[in-house]
Amino acid sequence: MKFDSSRMWQMHPAFAIFDMDGTLVDSMKYWMRLGEEYLRMKGVSDADAAPVLARLAEQTISQSSALMVRTFHWNITPQEVADEINGLMQEHYRRDVPLKQGVRAYLGGLAAAGVRCCVASASDPDNVRLCLGRSRVADAFEFSLSCEVYGSKNKPDIYLACARRFGAAPQDIVVYEDALYALRTAKAAGFSTVGILDAWDRQEWPLIREVSDAVTEDFRTFSGREEPFRDGLCRLSGGLDSLRKRK
Repeated sequence: MKFDSSRMWQMHPAFAIFDMDGTLVDSMKYWMRLGEEYLRMKGVSDADAAPVLARLAEQTISQSSALMVRTFHWNITPQEVADEINGLMQEHYRRDVPLKQGVRAYLGGLAAAGVRCCVASASDPDNVRLCLGRSRVADAFEFSLSCEVYGSKNKPDIYLACARRFGAAPQDIVVYEDALYALRTAKAAGFSTVGILDAWDRQEWPLIREVSDAVTEDFRTFSGREEPFRDGLCRLSGGLDSLRKRK
């Protein structure tokens, strides 16, 4: 079903809230390999690591760290392991994690249209600063708020805090997210939503399309063309057929 452009123009967003991981940056491949990378760094063989790695996907870093200490009888604390794991990921944010394609041009278009932007992220605030600063897009955002302060995106607290900082109502704000649960939360709280495809979470894409006001599989379908942005979203030279309205 083709996207109904009239719905998008009715949104008239003056403000935008962006998630970082999976939305602005392609970081999930680093997170998915982090346990394996850390155990190899510690000298654990692939055979010994396999049973532990099979359990890590469902655990927090704290839980994973405790499991590693118990399994491999390391003479360090789980907190020290967690700090080393976080440090390893921080180096990826500092050096490796790339912007998704088209993001810089899209943010530039929003700025040109006068749309005010911020970041609402579950990542450590230092990692947000490192990654967006290195990627030369930090100046596109007025501020960044962290789930470490406002709690999980299962609740709308972080989005509502962003709205308060903007001095705006939810209906004047568009939330960009790749996570289904976060999109549902934002939508229920009165925000407009744009669902972003992340390659590591394709199984939820049909549901993301249903809950979102608009979706895109690639920021280049929003930006990188000749024509300017309007109302905070780009009018492409070929129209907005690449977007899909929720069914």
